[in-house]
Amino acid sequence: MTFPLHANPPEVLNEVLARSQELGPRGVVVFDLDSTLFDNRPRQVMILREFGEHKGVPVLEANRVEHWDSGWDMHGAMVNAGLTHVQADALMPHAKEFWRLRFFTSEYAEHDVETAGAADFLRALVPTKVQIAYVTGRHEEMREGTVKAMQKCGMPLPDDKTVRLIMKPDLEESDDAFKVRAVKEVNALGQVVAAFDNEPTHANGYRQSFPDAKIVHLATDHSGRPVALLDGIVSIPDFRR
Repeated sequence: MTFPLHANPPEVLNEVLARSQELGPRGVVVFDLDSTLFDNRPRQVMILREFGEHKGVPVLEANRVEHWDSGWDMHGAMVNAGLTHVQADALMPHAKEFWRLRFFTSEYAEHDVETAGAADFLRALVPTKVQIAYVTGRHEEMREGTVKAMQKCGMPLPDDKTVRLIMKPDLEESDDAFKVRAVKEVNALGQVVAAFDNEPTHANGYRQSFPDAKIVHLATDHSGRPVALLDGIVSIPDFRR
């Protein structure tokens, strides 16, 4: 499912900055992490390379970021790297389990890179004194690796005062249920200026919970569920201003 991009993404971001300046510490800007602030493809590449080494499949050992051109589609990445569809089909059950044991760990989360312009935009928010809330479906065991990736990218780090990292307590809770529950925690912090998320379902949830806020959808990749964005939500490709 594709989404029409806003005609002027920098205008959207500058609007959020201006509103943050007005509200200062009373305001809150909410950010998802995966496929919003972070590009996970380097993590995916590393896992598939290790799987290729484990299975003795050289073309997978040489997979690159550009092979992951359909979001989280590992089968597509395998084919793009040089396997036939039949070969990829045969490997997928083993690859999924190999991926599952690694993707949701701190060790591998450290390899994430920023979505273009993300760190610069976050740093631009700091002088406004607005609160920053990272609200992510990652679970608490990934906190250390997540913070290391933020540090590597030059993003404001959680301090439990003006910058918070709100995570699931464990991997088992669904991201959808967690995002609904996290709304209450965010609401208690102050007035939500804006919320950024790549998942249409979660962006729609923010639109319903914070009708006066700017809700911004990141048109990167998502779960693939055919969910249309509610009126008033804008889509941008990244954070470049």
